[in-house]
Amino acid sequence: MPLKVAMIGAGSIGFTRRLMGDILTVPELSDTHFAFTDINQQNLDMITQLARRDIAGNDSPATVSATLDRREAIADADYVLCVIRQGGLAAFATDIDIPLKYGIDQCVGDTICAGGIMYGQRGIAAILDFCKDIREVAKPDAMMLNYANPMAMLTRAANEYGGVPTVGLCHGVQGAQHQIASCVQAWARRESIIGADEQVKAKDIDFVFSGINHQTWCVKATWRGYDLIPMMLELFQKHDEFPTTEKVRIDVLKRFGYYSTESNGHLSEYLPWYRKRLDSIMNWIDLSTWINGETGGYLRVCTEGRNWFETDFPNWMTQDPPKFTADKRSEEHGSYIIEGLETGRVYRGHFNVINKGHIPNLPDGCVIEIPGYVDKNGLNMPVVGDLPMACAATCNVSVRVQEMAVKAAITGDRLLLKQAMLHDPLTGAVCDPEEVWQMTDEMLVAGEAWLPQYVASGAIDAAKAELAHHEASGTRVKTMDGFEGSARIHTKTVEEMTAAKEEARANAQAADKGKMTANA
Repeated sequence: MPLKVAMIGAGSIGFTRRLMGDILTVPELSDTHFAFTDINQQNLDMITQLARRDIAGNDSPATVSATLDRREAIADADYVLCVIRQGGLAAFATDIDIPLKYGIDQCVGDTICAGGIMYGQRGIAAILDFCKDIREVAKPDAMMLNYANPMAMLTRAANEYGGVPTVGLCHGVQGAQHQIASCVQAWARRESIIGADEQVKAKDIDFVFSGINHQTWCVKATWRGYDLIPMMLELFQKHDEFPTTEKVRIDVLKRFGYYSTESNGHLSEYLPWYRKRLDSIMNWIDLSTWINGETGGYLRVCTEGRNWFETDFPNWMTQDPPKFTADKRSEEHGSYIIEGLETGRVYRGHFNVINKGHIPNLPDGCVIEIPGYVDKNGLNMPVVGDLPMACAATCNVSVRVQEMAVKAAITGDRLLLKQAMLHDPLTGAVCDPEEVWQMTDEMLVAGEAWLPQYVASGAIDAAKAELAHHEASGTRVKTMDGFEGSARIHTKTVEEMTAAKEEARANAQAADKGKMTANA
């Protein structure tokens, strides 16, 4: 029988076709049945049409079904891929815009910080419903591969509270590996270790990254017998691009001794040091690419991509379909995990899993990102050992915020949610406690449609009453209404994007939007 792969949130423009195409490059998986499900009929219809066109264009025996009935899609599935954005772009906008009123300037807002914490409240409510369906109607021991953020929170909730074996997958490690390879290549050419035309690829370097999602650290890297860790700061400082685009990451490298996986803009919003003073944010970021620090940059490129796709969709259907060939296969881990489990071919990657002593100086039960192997026997995750102390300290702060945020999402506990916000590194650096309390209430009220657990607990009504009381009594905290952020870039209209159609189309179909420039 062919495999059945259910994809929840299949209306996603970038991930659904990319992951489907990756799986179909594997000969043994060529007849896979993909069961698409989404809550938006229009998005689901468009992606389904494209997917079926792609399959037909490759003469593939694969099949696709599409339904709004999630349980129907999950029924008898061998694997479930989660690619949702709970609340869509409308909710995402509140994650960015409400904290801005309180001086919290986020680039992405989908992991921790105020936006990421609230995003987790929406996503956890949804993912527990997915887990219930998987337990009840999917194949026994069906695995969920989660691509949705906040990665650590959702993966923890699915494993600890949802009862479904879930692995979180991210491409942040690969991005850092390519950067390090670029630095090594530039250095090796300068030192005449390699010729001017020779290249150093990430696959040429032996890496170990360890930490938590979006705060994973390169703790080992060797190339041709060279230990790259003591050299890393010099490698990055002498690169022709990164001293401009990766100022936060290089500064952390300088002070910690280890390079972090996550982009300049992402890392800057996880730490209390770089975005807390609005007049100095520009000293730490670069606007040539949104992910290097642009205020609300991810929201902008996602909004532009979605708007362009909906307008340009008829033209997509007239294009030649992508080829399902090995050279076109992406680095996304999902297809390789399924291939390893189904065929026994060994795959090594970095995965998000529950810590069970793998990193002893991070709490057991938290979600960590470490290297592992996949084969017929399953995922095999080695003990990596302690993180360097400064790296562990930074990760531990985020882990405790995640722990409170997950528990709050499970219980609908408004006080615990506020305490998670209060302990978030950047939020706590910018806001005083009363500002955190009021901001959290505003975000709860704005997200009411996607927060059933807080409606059921009475927290939404309590938040409304508290806000109304402060408004009436004149005790409301003053906010920076109308503040657009230190580095906000205009979101292009469809008409404006028409002047650069290929760039707009590339943005719309990209699974990894970190590669999109501010001008694309």
